[in-house]
Amino acid sequence: MGGKRTHRHGPPAVPVELPPHVEELLGPESGRLLHALLSPPPVSIRLNPLKPTDTDGTPVPWCDQGRYLEERPIFTLDPLLHAGAYYVQEASSMLLGQAFRACEALPADAVVLDLCAAPGGKSTHLAALLPETALLIANEPVRTRQAPLKENLWKWGRPDVAITGSAPEAFRSMGPFCDLVLVDAPCSGEGMFRKDPHARAQWGPHLVETCATRQEGILDAAWAALRPGGYLIYSTCTWETRENEDQVKRMMEQGAEAVGIAVDPAWGIEATILGLRCYPHRVRGEGFFIAVLRKPVQADGERAQHEASRHVEACPPSAAFQGWFRDPDALAIVEDGELTYAVNKRWLGTVSALAASVQMLAPGLPIAQRKGSAWVPHPALALNALLDHRAFPTMEMDRAEVLRYLHGEAMPTEEAHGTVLMRYHGLGIGWANGAGRRLNNGWPAPWRIRMR
Repeated sequence: MGGKRTHRHGPPAVPVELPPHVEELLGPESGRLLHALLSPPPVSIRLNPLKPTDTDGTPVPWCDQGRYLEERPIFTLDPLLHAGAYYVQEASSMLLGQAFRACEALPADAVVLDLCAAPGGKSTHLAALLPETALLIANEPVRTRQAPLKENLWKWGRPDVAITGSAPEAFRSMGPFCDLVLVDAPCSGEGMFRKDPHARAQWGPHLVETCATRQEGILDAAWAALRPGGYLIYSTCTWETRENEDQVKRMMEQGAEAVGIAVDPAWGIEATILGLRCYPHRVRGEGFFIAVLRKPVQADGERAQHEASRHVEACPPSAAFQGWFRDPDALAIVEDGELTYAVNKRWLGTVSALAASVQMLAPGLPIAQRKGSAWVPHPALALNALLDHRAFPTMEMDRAEVLRYLHGEAMPTEEAHGTVLMRYHGLGIGWANGAGRRLNNGWPAPWRIRMR
């Protein structure tokens, strides 16, 4: 979803009405927008390039991996969704790809921070866009939203993702350490009027001002975390000028340079140097705003570096899981209580500094969890590109079998012992433990399908 609103509850039945300022902005077009808001929203997904699969759909013009679906399937019962082969996301939000392309000359070893990351739509998109040598930090300060963020990122399967859980201001102690910061800001939610009745019910001038004030604080924290020459991408799902262009102008008064985002006029997107606007009567998507800003380069042109003030303790891969990885020599292994994580050695210093400054939820990919005196593979590892599938016996499941597995059922088998990698369409799904003629299910209970 594009942007985030400040609250979310059950959807009340609320009629669609346009805020007065939207009618002023669009004039005669406001009737067309209102008509669009009364029509069914389009259904779209974004494919995972790490996990290619055959998927029907019409391409989203501004996103190579985006697809429109003719009708809304029961996503809960699609194993490919649980395998991380795609993410359900409205199409306007996929303009993040165009904004990313406007960030020219990002280093291959970029440090990228998503400050308001849950539930993970923008983070998984960044994970698909970034070179494999980059580090992605996904931060979510709201505790109830952290579990969905971890689940979605772990299912997506990109290595070198750290997950944190602090208020944006906490990153100030790190100094300027990021090459790119994304702020998908909490907003008044006008762009979600078609999809979310609660967005319509909660809207009001006071909410707009509350959101604008909050956005200013988040943007100031993002700016402080940005290296000279780095980029800030800012997005919302509202049409409020106070929350969009006015925020961009405020940052420009602090020295930010506005960067244009390339779009095709045929897409129907309103483009200015201050950002892009999407309206559902012009584009096949929801309401959305996105802008790119650049921090001026230092006089000497040097890229500022950040040194870790305290080190996370790393150890060589244990013999218990030495053979689990495609490239074990590249990894630093971090033990944290009952969990063990892996991150590329090049990022150990940055992860150390993060752990000293903010709440660390995952300093890399969780690869193992303690069971008694032994380490067993973590569910996230089965879904990740780090895993060497040859390290474990595998069971390829058909659709009926994988749905039973995702429901948490034990799987019958002829004879099995030890840990087995469960797969679907060649993609790792999860683990099972052989117990003679039965495979005990290792799919995490919070991830299990409840629908029958």
